[in-house]
Amino acid sequence: MPKTLTTVRHLDRASQKRSDKDFIAAAQKSPEARYMILVDEAPAIVSNAERTEAAIRWFKYADIETFDFVREFPIFLGLDDNAAPYFALNINEHRSRIMPGGPFVLKPWVDLRTLAVQGAMQVEELSLIGQAKSIAAWQLTARCCGHCGGTTNIRDGGWRRKCWSCGQQHFPRMDPAVIMLVTHGDKCILAHEERFPDMMYSTLAGFVEPGEDFEDAVRREVKEEVGVDIGPVSYIASQPWPFPHSLMIGCLGEALTTDLTLDPQEIADAQWFTRTEMQQVLDGKHPDGITAPMQYSIAHKLMRHFIAMK
Repeated sequence: MPKTLTTVRHLDRASQKRSDKDFIAAAQKSPEARYMILVDEAPAIVSNAERTEAAIRWFKYADIETFDFVREFPIFLGLDDNAAPYFALNINEHRSRIMPGGPFVLKPWVDLRTLAVQGAMQVEELSLIGQAKSIAAWQLTARCCGHCGGTTNIRDGGWRRKCWSCGQQHFPRMDPAVIMLVTHGDKCILAHEERFPDMMYSTLAGFVEPGEDFEDAVRREVKEEVGVDIGPVSYIASQPWPFPHSLMIGCLGEALTTDLTLDPQEIADAQWFTRTEMQQVLDGKHPDGITAPMQYSIAHKLMRHFIAMK
């Protein structure tokens, strides 16, 4: 089985095709079909000898037959520029151990967070893994109907589930969260949480609650976490964050007050940083050894955006 380092740059999600049962059935068995295999939501990959470059390891339908995965329910990811269909299959590690050839046929599989931190994989492929991981995680938690408790059946290429008993339809969830860089003139707030790696500081973040807009969520979360009042809020960018279902809404919030009162349940430390200090953090040259989030993260992009504003 070849292990070529082939990168998929773009897929058309072709959402209009998901409900076409005949299309999905034919696409799954197509000689042009390619499958991403995830083991406990971690994709099988291939890399160069130096492990400085990595890519998704794509399998053909013939491989799926050999692995005895034809009874699994693949997630339809979309079509490439040549209209070849792409799918993802999520299996657990136990399933990989009893497949013909054992887990060594699929190894290595690497979790998405590690791949993003390593920086060896193209952003487009990280996005595809994120898409597959998010749907796979939702599939595992939506097997039973939240309305009547009945079993739900997979529909629309993995993008919908329908209860066999009451007919309730279930769709993949997306949890909106705000992530914000608090600014005051030439300074901004960076914070450290206990769950972060040592000396890594990042922006503040929190989930949007029912009945809130993004601006109100920014003001509430900042007040709760560091005790700062926020005035104007501006939207900068967004980023899907499939750990497992978040959509990060990146914002800048202008501080009206500067005294910090930390919530010890959320924040271990928070400080005001000048643009010069922020640049040192991003360059890995801060005198206290403070570091920034990985470059693919929206927190990193917000920090870069603030520096570029001067």
